[in-house]
Order: sequence, then C-alpha cells, then structure tokens
Amino acid sequence: MNTQAALTASLGADIRALRKARGLTLTDIATRLDRSVGWLSQVERDMSEPTISDLRQIAACLNVPMSMLFGHTHAPAHEQGYVVREGARRAMGAGEEGLIEELLSPDLTDDFEMVHSTFQAHSKMQTIADRPTQEVGYIISGRLDLVIGGQAFTVSAGDSFRIRHEPYHWANPYDQPAVAIWVIAPPVY
Repeated sequence: MNTQAALTASLGADIRALRKARGLTLTDIATRLDRSVGWLSQVERDMSEPTISDLRQIAACLNVPMSMLFGHTHAPAHEQGYVVREGARRAMGAGEEGLIEELLSPDLTDDFEMVHSTFQAHSKMQTIADRPTQEVGYIISGRLDLVIGGQAFTVSAGDSFRIRHEPYHWANPYDQPAVAIWVIAPPVY
C-alpha cells in the first residue's frame, strides 16, 4: 500500500461503519448519491477515491460534518488503527454551540467511539438531542448541567453519567470550561 493509500485507508471503513450504524444499505446511499452500488462499494473498500463533491454528499447522507471524513492523520504505519496522538485527533463539528469535540478512537470501525469534549464556559446545546445510542460520559474537569430523560443533574470532575437513547440537553453556565470523555455506541460521528 502506498503512503497516500495508507493515510486514507480508514476513510472507506469509516464510511461503511457510519452507514451501517444508521441502518442504511449500499443501495440506500448509492441512490441518494445518484451513483452505482459498485462505485460506493469500492469507496468503502478504499479501492476508489471519492471527490470533494462526493465526500460532501456522503457526509450529508450520513448526517456528519464533512470534517469527519477529512480528518485522517499522518500516523506512522505501525500506529495506524492502534494509537491516536494528542496532536493528531480528528476534530468533529464546527464548535458553533461552544462544544469542541475530538475523536479519541483511531477510526469508527468498532462498536463504539470515544470522544474528547470541551464545553466552553457559558455555552449550551441549542437543540435537544435524541439519538439511538447508549452513551457514558466522565467529567475530567469543570461542571456541566445535564437534562437526561427530563431529569436535571449537575456533574463535576470525577463524576460519570449514562444516556440510553433518551432526549438530553447540556449547558455549561459556569465560568470554567468543562472537559469530558464520552463513549458512544454505536458510533455516530
């Protein structure tokens, strides 16, 4: 495998994992993209390289930010799929609500993903989330207000919480950022 192929080898696997996590078939996505099932299958097996426009459309079909499909890093070959260095985490989303997230998992091919989340001071989620996942979070620093399934909680450094396919909302009305590690199954980013 050449160097460029090694750097992008997880792109196809990530697309496949995201598609399957959403219960979509190759035909579902190919139809939405107006592409052949064969072409999409080759993309998922890293045998065909999608264009920027293709990636934009794939991201929209999978409901993920386009940055999620670009963020593969230049890890040494022996570390790929095993180690994610601090400076090589993939950023997720645009941070518009005051939430900065980075993928801690090497890729999205496992049954879960790990995410490093920083909730900026005086930030809050604008829309209640309700996704078909199980999530566990651990607060590393700061405080965070959560509403899970209609119940309100304030969690602080050292606390953990669980969300089981329930509506939830977060807010950080405090003067310090809150930092958390989340485990989400199945992967959603």
